[in-house]
Amino acid sequence: MDPIIFTIPGTNFSLHWYGVIMAVGIILAGLVAEWGVRQRGEDGEHIWELLIWAVPFGIIGARLWYVVNDMLGGGKYYIDNPLQILNLPQGGLHFYGAVLFGALGALIFVKRNQLDFRIFLDAAAPALLIGQALVRPANFINQELYGQPTDLPWGIRIDAVHRIGPWTNMFQYPYETTFFHPTFAYEMLWNFLAAGILLWIALEFKKRIKPASIFAGWLVLEGFGREIIEFFRPDQPRLGSTDISYSRIVAGVMILAGIIWLLVKYEII
Repeated sequence: MDPIIFTIPGTNFSLHWYGVIMAVGIILAGLVAEWGVRQRGEDGEHIWELLIWAVPFGIIGARLWYVVNDMLGGGKYYIDNPLQILNLPQGGLHFYGAVLFGALGALIFVKRNQLDFRIFLDAAAPALLIGQALVRPANFINQELYGQPTDLPWGIRIDAVHRIGPWTNMFQYPYETTFFHPTFAYEMLWNFLAAGILLWIALEFKKRIKPASIFAGWLVLEGFGREIIEFFRPDQPRLGSTDISYSRIVAGVMILAGIIWLLVKYEII
């Protein structure tokens, strides 16, 4: 499937499926977050005002994280071609950067309007998972974020131009008979499941749950899912000569932070 929907004749402007799907994901995630804010007694319209800050910050952060992650893995493309950092249509965004910088933009909005940041963190937690899941079909269209070769019946074919090492040899790994783990699909399913868990907890224990607990749960579930999926991802930069990716390190920190927050918040430790 062509990742470009159409190109305006006589120009270099192209509309990509990735951008359209991402926009839809942001809107639907915003609706979920708006509902979550209303459930907590706050004005849901604040979500759309908050997104004006969070989305631009998130896009910048997602791009910067991707570039830095690439450099840490030994990549020199952006060092040799620094202007390509600004070439967003080329692709290359990282979810962690989007969350970190998006949260910074959201915090600026919340502080300017004297709102409770914890309410928005809890409302955003399942919304982030749903939005992230909805964007994953774009990875299928772009033939990216796939895993190692597999014999499982749901494996997918990858064109030669989108192959990553060591599977670029089309004679050794023919297109017709070589299938890869659709790790983007695994992540999509996990995101939907994790969002369902958080929404159930938020509704079932609405009167007893403490502020920011749902967000802490997001840290644990998002981190756990990433730890598992990273085992199938050969494209992620590794720490030195180890088999541990930088994303797994961040995921481990997220899990630890979420667990400690919950233990302290509920006076278990």
